[in-house]
Amino acid sequence: MNLQQLRYVVATAEHRTMTDAARSLYIAQPALSRAIRDLERELGMTLFARSGRGVVVTAQGRRVVKLAREALDAVHEIEGLAHHTGASDAELRIASTPSLEPGLAGRLLPAYAAEHPGVRVQIVRCEGREAVVSAIRDQRADLGLTDLPVPADLVTHPLERQEIVLISPPGLELPNPVPMGRLHGMRLALPARGSTRRRELDAMFGRYSVTPTVVLETDERNGWLNAVRAGRASLLWYRGMAEQAARAGLVVRSLEPAVRRVIAVVHARRRLPLIAQDFLATAEKGTTAA
Repeated sequence: MNLQQLRYVVATAEHRTMTDAARSLYIAQPALSRAIRDLERELGMTLFARSGRGVVVTAQGRRVVKLAREALDAVHEIEGLAHHTGASDAELRIASTPSLEPGLAGRLLPAYAAEHPGVRVQIVRCEGREAVVSAIRDQRADLGLTDLPVPADLVTHPLERQEIVLISPPGLELPNPVPMGRLHGMRLALPARGSTRRRELDAMFGRYSVTPTVVLETDERNGWLNAVRAGRASLLWYRGMAEQAARAGLVVRSLEPAVRRVIAVVHARRRLPLIAQDFLATAEKGTTAA
């Protein structure tokens, strides 16, 4: 068994057809099929079974694929040691939602850059939690910063709990904190109907038997803020955005009872590059999940 065979196994498992896997490896499909058959004979087990025009990973194959990925990740990590010692072309990709990006850029990245000045950090901007998950799964990002929950195939590292607050135009006669019942009939800008965040907010409204008046339904954060600036509606957002809202002349109030969401760094279930491990250590050292 060699590294090339391990790459063949992983590519076949990811693409689910020999043709697509061979194309990704820049080899002929018959050559890939022969290499897989030779490895199966060497191991004495069937790794892939035919299914229509594609292949499926067998129970034994899933274990081999997992170990092959770990072995290849370890090789990549060894090859990346030069980057880890300060080469200027090391790059860490972090997916983040717009609501959490200010905290990432304002707190986590400066602390990480101070300890690892040779690493470039690219923020992969994602419109929501589902987009962060997709960026991790598609390997467009090494890490993701999002609120929970996320699917079970991702590893989560909770960092902190952020409070959800009510952001309103000036002039509304409301106490601080705002009793949850006061949201009944309130004019709100909300995420688009059917989105995960909207379902979570609707579930919260249901728990407290409140029905707000929906003025705007969109996943565009700027649209929410513009509606509040124009005096058309209030919105529910993270406390971390309160400074931005206050600078815009808006009023920020807590809710009663308080509502909080767990913010976490997430990643795929595979060995992280060293630069990603270092970022995770920096994040966990600088924040606490309450």
